[in-house]
Amino acid sequence: MMNIAVAQSGGPTCAINASLVGVFKEALKESQIDAIFGSVNGIEGIINNHLVDLKTLIRTNDDMELLRQTPSTVLGSCRYKLPEYKEDDTVYKKILKTLEQRQIGAFFYIGGNDSMDTVNKLSEYFRQECVDIKVIGIPKTIDNDLCITDHTPGFGSAAKYVAATMREIVRDSSVYSIPSVTIVEVMGRHAGWLTASSAVLHALGETAPHLIYVPERNFSLDAFLRDVRQEMAKHKAVIVAVSEGIEVPEGVQSGVVDNFGHKYLSGIGKYLEEAVRNEIGCKVRSIELNVMQRCSSHICSKTDIDEAEAIGSAGVSCALNDETGKVMVFRRVNEMPYTVVIETTNAANIANNEKFLPDDFITPSGNNISENALKYFLPLIQGELNIIMEQGLPKHFAIQESVLK
Repeated sequence: MMNIAVAQSGGPTCAINASLVGVFKEALKESQIDAIFGSVNGIEGIINNHLVDLKTLIRTNDDMELLRQTPSTVLGSCRYKLPEYKEDDTVYKKILKTLEQRQIGAFFYIGGNDSMDTVNKLSEYFRQECVDIKVIGIPKTIDNDLCITDHTPGFGSAAKYVAATMREIVRDSSVYSIPSVTIVEVMGRHAGWLTASSAVLHALGETAPHLIYVPERNFSLDAFLRDVRQEMAKHKAVIVAVSEGIEVPEGVQSGVVDNFGHKYLSGIGKYLEEAVRNEIGCKVRSIELNVMQRCSSHICSKTDIDEAEAIGSAGVSCALNDETGKVMVFRRVNEMPYTVVIETTNAANIANNEKFLPDDFITPSGNNISENALKYFLPLIQGELNIIMEQGLPKHFAIQESVLK
C-alpha cells in the first residue's frame, strides 16, 4: 500500500480540475493506493507539508462531476522555480521529508512548461538519491505551447471562448454605419496558438477576424497600419486579433517578470488602438480578453474536459507501471474522425522548450491564419457539457478557505 499526492501549478484553466478528477478517480480504483493527498498551492504545499486529504473533500460522484466542470485550480497554484539540486538541495530535502513522512509513493504535477521543469528536476533528484517515489507530469496550458503533445488540456476551452467572443464582437461592431476598427488582444507570450484559433470563424463563413498577428512573425507598425487600411477598403467593420506577445517598442508592456523570468504582458491592444486613432482617424477600440479566456467554463469544450480527465487518469496508470520522470502527452492519430491516443515522453523533452505555430498555419503575408490550421483547431472546441446551474449561474466546487490555510 502507498499514498499519492497531486498538485496544480501555473495559470488557471477550465480543464485543470478535470485532470485532478482523473487522477482521483483512477486512484480510487487501485487497491494499492490508500490516501490521496492534494498539495495546497502547487509544489509549495509539498515543501511546507501543507496537504489535504482529498477523500474527505470529494465525497460523491456528484462532487466529482461538479469539480470536473469547475474552472481554475481548486487546490490553489504557484509559480515556484526549483533550483538546481546540484547547487542547492535544501528544498529537495524538505520535499523528500514531506513525501516520506506521508508515505507518498507517487506525486502528480498538473501544469505547464515550468511545472514540467519541476517534474524533471524532482525525478532526477530522486534517482540520484535512490528514492523510489514516482513523479509524473500531467500537462495543461491555454497557450498550447508544450512540445511533443499534439495539444494541451485547457487550450480547447480557451480557444472556444476566444472564437465565440470574437463572433459576438463581430455582431456588435457590424451595427453602425461608420467605419470602425476593433482590436482584440489575446493571450500568448511567445506562441500564437490561442490567437490563431480565432480563425475557426473562417470555417463558419465569417470573414473576421480580418487580420491576425502572432509572435511567430515579426511585427511592423507601418505594415499593420497598411493592412488595416487595405481591410477598411473592403469591410465596414474591421476586426483584428493580436497576441499579447508580439514584438513592440520598449515601454508598451510591463517590464516586471515572474520567478521564471517571464514578463507580465499587457498593453499591445491599447498601443495599436492609439496608433489607428492617430494615423487613420476612424472609430477604434481595443478589447483585452485577459483572464476571462482562461476560466470561462460556461462555454468550455466537452472534448477538452473529457481529454483532461482521461490524461489525468492515464498518469496514475503510468506511475503504477513503475515509470517516473514522464509527462503524459496526446498523439493525434486521425483527423476524420478526430482520434487521439495518450502516450508518455521524458519530462526533459518538454521542460524549458516551447512549441510554435507551424509555418503553414500562417499566411505568406504574416497577417492571417491559413486554412491548413482549421482542421487542427476545430476538433478541439467540439461539444458542450450539461453545466450544473445554481440560481441562474454555473455552480462551482469550492474548498473552504479555512481548509487551505
